[in-house]
Amino acid sequence: MSIQVSNLQKSYGRQSAIKDLSFHVAPGRILGFLGPNGAGKSTTMKILSGSLPPSSGTISVCGLDIQRASLAVRRRIGYLPEDNPLYHDMYVREALAFVAGIHGIPDRQTRISEVIAMTGLAAEQHKKINQLSKGFRQRVGLAQAILHDPDVLILDEPTSGLDPNQLHDIRTLIRDLGQERTVLLSTHIMQEVEAICDDVIIIHQGRIIADFPLVELVARYPDKSLEALFIRITTNN
Repeated sequence: MSIQVSNLQKSYGRQSAIKDLSFHVAPGRILGFLGPNGAGKSTTMKILSGSLPPSSGTISVCGLDIQRASLAVRRRIGYLPEDNPLYHDMYVREALAFVAGIHGIPDRQTRISEVIAMTGLAAEQHKKINQLSKGFRQRVGLAQAILHDPDVLILDEPTSGLDPNQLHDIRTLIRDLGQERTVLLSTHIMQEVEAICDDVIIIHQGRIIADFPLVELVARYPDKSLEALFIRITTNN
């Protein structure tokens, strides 16, 4: 499995944010990690990316233990956090060159040009990041996440705040990226899951309450829209 999570827990003092999560993501699949605000999605994403330690449990990425082989795991992961931290005073190409240097990427300019083409940033590459729309800033964040050609992408609310045209473009880009990588996508938007994902996990109050391939989930509840199903499941748990 590309991602294997067993009995994951995260507590802040007496407050439990994540409660005994166990799931896996198979290679080449896009998993929608779905839940209302405050369900524990971002906490899980941060733990899986190696930026936040778990309280207990085990995680392996591409067969590597995330705590015992932290640096090796990070080389296999591309991570776009919810707040998409960017250097706004840098030019797009300059920012990508900086990230490429951190990763020690050989032939950096060639790889940067490839990623710019993949993410549709060609017309924006010589602009400062603070001159870009939010949609193009998200593209820069995705470009940074895939620059080192990771096996796994972890994307936390990647389309939050985008307009309809930007939504369509970013969803198409994520779907294309998922053809060659395993993708874990955190969202609370039902249409996102239907448009992008192969598998669905629904998390509520720090616990997994549903874990199915999308087609199986829809087949189990043929009379329900995904949004209605989400409300039903989270209300009853």
